[in-house]
Amino acid sequence: MDTTITLTVNGEKKTITTDPQRPLLDVLREELHLTGTKYGCGEGQCGACTVLMDGKSVLSCITPAGRADGKTITTIEGLAGPQGPSAGGGELHPVQEAFLEAGAMQCGYCTPGMIMTTAAFLKENPHPTDEQIAEGLNGNICRCNGYTKIANAVRLAAEKM
Repeated sequence: MDTTITLTVNGEKKTITTDPQRPLLDVLREELHLTGTKYGCGEGQCGACTVLMDGKSVLSCITPAGRADGKTITTIEGLAGPQGPSAGGGELHPVQEAFLEAGAMQCGYCTPGMIMTTAAFLKENPHPTDEQIAEGLNGNICRCNGYTKIANAVRLAAEKM
């Protein structure tokens, strides 16, 4: 049975009617047309679908849309805030800048999830060790095996933040 869900996505209040058990990922991509969040495995194992819910990273492929009711969701499109490139501005979030500078992407498919996970991780742990970075990114899979550059990007982002 469909229900009305109200959430704030990238600073904009949205109201949708959907099955509350429908994956948040589907709502973001299909209803709100925010396609930066990627479908990877559909089982919460790869991290490609990571978004922030009230500032904490969540796997949107296994998060029921109903759980997002009343919450604030940030996707890769909104990470830079109202001045970011998706809003016509030029500023990127420091994590996005670091990933660019470190060349921390190959095919780019995992990159949005890696960036969102990193943003939440560095908020909780602003000066991580290499071991903490590996643990913090555990659950995000890069199928192109670009982990060295990704770890370098996390360290660079920590410096920038």
